[in-house]
Parts: sequence; structure tokens; C-alpha cells
Amino acid sequence: MPKLSIIIPCYFNGENIPITKKRLIENESLFDADVTFEYVLVDDGSKDNTVDELIKFKTEHPGKIKIIKLAGNVGSYNAILAGMNYATGDCCVVIAADLQDPPELMVKMYAHWKNGIKLIVGNRADREDSFFQKVFSNTYHKLIQKFALNNIPNGGFDYVFFDKQLKDEVVKINEKNTNTLYLLAWLNYDMVCIPYTRAKREIGKSRWTLQKKIKLFIDSFISFSYAPLKFISITGISLGFIALIYSLIIIVLKFTGSTEPTGWSSMMVVILFVSSFQMIGLGIIGEYVWRNLEASRQRPIYVVDKIYE
Repeated sequence: MPKLSIIIPCYFNGENIPITKKRLIENESLFDADVTFEYVLVDDGSKDNTVDELIKFKTEHPGKIKIIKLAGNVGSYNAILAGMNYATGDCCVVIAADLQDPPELMVKMYAHWKNGIKLIVGNRADREDSFFQKVFSNTYHKLIQKFALNNIPNGGFDYVFFDKQLKDEVVKINEKNTNTLYLLAWLNYDMVCIPYTRAKREIGKSRWTLQKKIKLFIDSFISFSYAPLKFISITGISLGFIALIYSLIIIVLKFTGSTEPTGWSSMMVVILFVSSFQMIGLGIIGEYVWRNLEASRQRPIYVVDKIYE
């Protein structure tokens, strides 16, 4: 009897849970009769009634629901890692609590898993978001695809179905400041992509702020690529080459008696440009050094306040 663990990170989803739980339970009827279900619901430090709604869900379906209440907000990807750590299924799926991802797609994912595929992703072929959200998301995923993980699909993914073996590997890695789901792709198992249109959030307000998006962008690059360091090296070499050419021009002008280029303004522009690049380079290197410090401290990625089993 295969067991499916459905991992759902929850953050200020008190209004969503009553509707989401109904869709999830209805979705069970689409699976084979021998499949059993486990819901691992992770409250990521919500300050609304999310936990109360999760407890109601557990009361209505005893023995099927596991609630992991974290002590504070650690971000959705760390909450997903907490859910993986407590999931006990033969296979797992991560889905959003606000129904932007269709639960019905799990059935197709499960069919691929039965055929031996260990990683199945719901590929966002399109999304019902604003123009600027689409631009940011598409730019982020194209850059990650080009410079970090070339095996992720266009549009990226947050809706993912994976085998217990992959779950155990990611839990064992236990990496901080990363995109937990993209670690699954980094493992390099064969992957199947199922395109779908990500729906617009209808209930509640998204807490996925610009600041969190920028942090994810930085984390993803530093976790999976050394392209920023290559950029510093290439730019430094380029500036050095330009400086060499400029020096040769000045020497030639000196010996030919021509007027040498002078000017306080032009000199200041060069100094400010080089200084700016140095500060940017130090900032990028500092990000890598900081993450090494974070890893060496071995502080827990999340702290569990209470478990409802």
C-alpha cells in the first residue's frame, strides 16, 4: 500500500485552509483505492488563526493529519524542509496552501512515480499574475537556468512530486539559505515536467514580498552557482586590460609630444567607477563568506514549537 505525504507550508493561511482541505480530501477519490494519505501541515510562525484551522482539519480526519508548528517564521522553503523531515510516505508532494496549484495534477504525477520516475514537477507554463510579477519570475528562472541549474524547466516550479529517496537526500543535506525544491533538481535524477497554469490567489493576501524574492534570488545563485565570482574575475581582467591600453596611449602621446589627456572630472569618473566595482565585488564575496559562517555555526534551520500527531 503506497503512502503519499502531502507537505503544505502555511503562513497566514487561516482563510484558505477551510477551502483547501475540502479540495484535498475530494482529490483523494481520484487515486487508486490502495493509496493512503498523510498530510504534513507546517505552520511557519503565522500570527492569525492558521493553527486553529489546521487543528480543526486534524479533528475532522484523525490519524491522517500531522501539524508541525514552528516557533517563528523561517520562510516557506525552510518550512518545506521541516515538512520533509517529518513526512513518512513512500512518495511526497509539496503544494501551496492557497490553491494556486491544482491538487488534481497530483494524480498524473503519481502515475509517473508508479512508472519509476522519482522527480515530477508541475511546470508553470503560465501564471495568472500581474505583468511585473511575471517579468520578475521569468527573469529569475531564466538566469537560474542559464547560470546555475540548466535542468530546471522554463518558468521554474514550486509544485513538485518526489520519491522518498530524494526526500531523504535533501533532509540529509540540511542546507541553509537555499531553494529547497531546487535541491531536488540539483540531485540530477531523471525528471518529468507537467505544464499547468498557476492560478491567481483568490483568498487572503500574499506574504511573498519583494524583499523575500530578492533574498531567494541571491540565495539561489550563491547556492547553485559561482557565476557571480566569475563575473568579478572577468570584469577585473577587463578593467585591467583597459587600464593597460590607456597607459600605453599616454606613453605614446608623451614620446610623440602630443597633448596628454588631462582633467579632474574624467579622473574622478574613473576612480568612482573602479571603486564602485570594488565595493560590489566585496559585497558578492561577502555573501559567500557569510553563508560559510552560517553553515559553520550549525544553528538549526528551524525550531519546532509543537507537533500535533
